[in-house]
This record gives sequence, C-alpha cells and structure tokens, in this order.
Amino acid sequence: MNLKHARILVVDDEPDVLFALKLLLKTEVREVVTEKNPELLLSLLRQQPFDAVLLDMNYRSGQATGNEGFYWLGRIREHNPTTAVILLTAYGDVRTAVRALKAGATDFLLKPWHNDQLLQTLAAALQPKPGSKSGGSPKKPREPAATTALLGESAAMQEVRAIIEKVAPTEANVLLLGENGTGKELVAKSLHEQSRRAARPFVAADVAALSEGVFESELFGHTKGAFTDAQAGRVGRFEAATGGTLFLDEIGNIGLPQQAKLLTALQNRQVVPVGSNASVPVDIRLLSATNASLHALVARGAFRQDLMYRLNTVEITLPPLRERDDDVPLLAQHFAQVYAARNRQPEPEFSAAALRKLREHPWPGNVRELQHAVERAVILGAGPVLLPADFSFRNPESASASAAAAPAETVTEHPLPLLEAEKNTIQQAIARHQGNLTKAAKELGLTRTALYRRLDKHDM
Repeated sequence: MNLKHARILVVDDEPDVLFALKLLLKTEVREVVTEKNPELLLSLLRQQPFDAVLLDMNYRSGQATGNEGFYWLGRIREHNPTTAVILLTAYGDVRTAVRALKAGATDFLLKPWHNDQLLQTLAAALQPKPGSKSGGSPKKPREPAATTALLGESAAMQEVRAIIEKVAPTEANVLLLGENGTGKELVAKSLHEQSRRAARPFVAADVAALSEGVFESELFGHTKGAFTDAQAGRVGRFEAATGGTLFLDEIGNIGLPQQAKLLTALQNRQVVPVGSNASVPVDIRLLSATNASLHALVARGAFRQDLMYRLNTVEITLPPLRERDDDVPLLAQHFAQVYAARNRQPEPEFSAAALRKLREHPWPGNVRELQHAVERAVILGAGPVLLPADFSFRNPESASASAAAAPAETVTEHPLPLLEAEKNTIQQAIARHQGNLTKAAKELGLTRTALYRRLDKHDM
C-alpha cells in the first residue's frame, strides 16, 4: 500500500509524542488518529479500519517492562491480525522489542526517532508480505529505488553480486572497499537483506563524523546524567542493532583511541554505556566500509592491525564507474525512469551521442555523480530526447566565479598551461588518496567546497 493512502492510529500516553507524530504524518498519510488511552484502542479499531498502529510499550508512570505493550499487541492481533503494528520503545527496551517481533509486531522504533526512518519503516510495514493474499485491486508497482549500486552487467559487478550471494548467509564480518559514490552502503544493505538477520535491524553509523567526545555515546549509549547534556539515557548503535547488522562507514578515518574502544567491544561482544559500570551483551554482524587502504594505514601505524583482522574476514572491493563504463547506459536509463516518475514527467530517451558522452566521462564521483547528472538532465532537459548539451558536468556559476577571481592577465595570457597544470595537480592528489576528496583537498590547501568548484571547472 502507498503511504499516502494509509490510515494510521497512534497510541501513546505522552501528549508531546502524539502531537509530534500527528504533525509529521498529517501530510504523509491519508488519515492519522491519535489516542492517549490504550483502553480505547480496540474501540477505535472497530469504528474504522486502520492500516497500521504505532503503539507505545509503556503507559503507567515508572513502568519500563513493556508488558503493557505486549498485552495490547496481543489484543490487536486477536481482533485485527492483518493490521501492521510498529512498537515505539524508550531507552532500555531494545531487547524487549526484539522479543515483541516474535509476538507479532511488524517492526519497532526507538524514541527519539528520526523522521525519515519512521516514514521508511511505516512504508515498509504497509507492503504486503511475500506470499500473502491480498484482495481488492492490484497495487501499483513501487517506484524503483533512486540509487542502486547493484545494477550493472559488467564482469566486475557480476563478481560483486556473486560474492554477496555467497557471503550474505554467513556471519562473517565484511569490509567494503571502494571510492566515494560506488555504493558501499547499498551493498551493506544487500548483505543484510540476504542474511539470516534480515528481519532484525540494520543500523548504520558514519563513524568519521563522530568526534572523540561523542564516539562512545553514539556507539555504546549513555545513561541519564552521564554528562552535562544527558538529560535522558540513550541506547547506542551497537545495542540498537542487536540481533541484526551494524554498518560502520568511513572506518578508516577514526583515530587510534576510538579504534581501541571499538576493538574491545568486538572482542568482548558487549558494550559499557557511558556513565555505567554494567556491560550490555550485544549480538551483531559487523559490516564496515572505507575508501582508504587499511593495509597502507596499518603500515604507517595509523590503524590497528588486530582491528583490521576483526573487520575483514571477507573483503569486497567495489569498482569505480570508469572501470565499468558498459554499465553507464543501464544506470543512466534507470535513473531517468526514477526521476521522470518522481517529477511526473514522461520518461526521456537518450540520444546515441548523449550516451557516448556519458560513457566517456571519467566520473570521479562514480554512481552518485551519474545519478545527480541524470536527475539534472531530466528536470532541465528541453525535449523528450536527452542530448549531449543536457549534460554539462560543470557548475557555470562556480566556473564564472573562479574566472572572475583570477587575475585578468592569467586568464588571457597563459590559460592553457596553467589550467592543465592545475588539473593535473588535482588529479594526482585525488589518485594519491584513492578518491578521498577530503584528504585531497587538505593536501592541496583547499576546502572541500573549493575543490568541488575546481572539479566543476575542469569538467572532472
């Protein structure tokens, strides 16, 4: 079922939660009804059909067992067995929620939730289960995903899919290698979806974005009062992923102190929340990703060898798009279909010259850059057929700004040699850092934004 056509019932004893969910959902669903008293739940379900129920697990003050949530989940299942039920759980209720899945809950979410995650979970819960019978009119096909690194018939992508098929059902930790934009997180999700843990959570964290001060809190959780702003306890990513898969992105960019803490958690299979002395056992499968060479980092003393061995039971290297240019037309047509449908436009065709231009482009940003280029062309294209002119691979404003900032005599007297030298310098820096633009920009003495402007200027 499409989320826009759904009727949603929210049952929670906190007025602020009801208000926030009603505000979020009123523009996303057909109807949203909120109720503070769970005793009225069955009466509401009898009055009109609901497609999904967002159900809190604790109602009485001081209660944190989740028993009330179990009770009302059972009553809903007795009277409305086809209604999707998503449990809303507070701090410390993760293991209880996992057990609730076995009792018939469709999914669960932690408080406080992320709005995008809640909407995605709700949309997934409304989809018919495989093999289930559904009456009424046939459902419209779902819009294809806007990004997919697994499309492609090149030998390189066939090899990646073959490895995923072999590794996914195992418990092996997997290290995903490849340049930015090659689709490492999407491969991680594919590994999870094809694993025995598919019905359990997939939790992702960009560890490079976590400063030293919040690293432990985000991954291992914290108790109330553990530090100045800790006004409530919080479950960390490890515990949230228990029973499922934890994906740590940009693993090569964390410092040695964080590496030591991570290694301890993986070795002991338990975490200690900040502010607590009690360890919490965790059962996760770890997937990690980096665009750096961990072996090179180990050789320089920047990465622990024992942690590297923990991470890479199996390595999967994703090829850059320039090494599988035969896949470019397939990916481009896929993205054109997605963005035409999303913008309610006719799906455009590609001229032979446009496809040739796309295949010849080096794609420093890989599949992600191709996706954005096609989206731009679909929106701004002048006709039903996309032409080479629809793909400029540069930002005219940035290029103009760069030209305006340069001395006039530089542009007019020696444009070609200087431009070539600058382009070569940028290419060499990016190559030295294996596509890591942040590190390349630092070496060049530029901000990341300034580097992007130069990439646009040189059509890179």
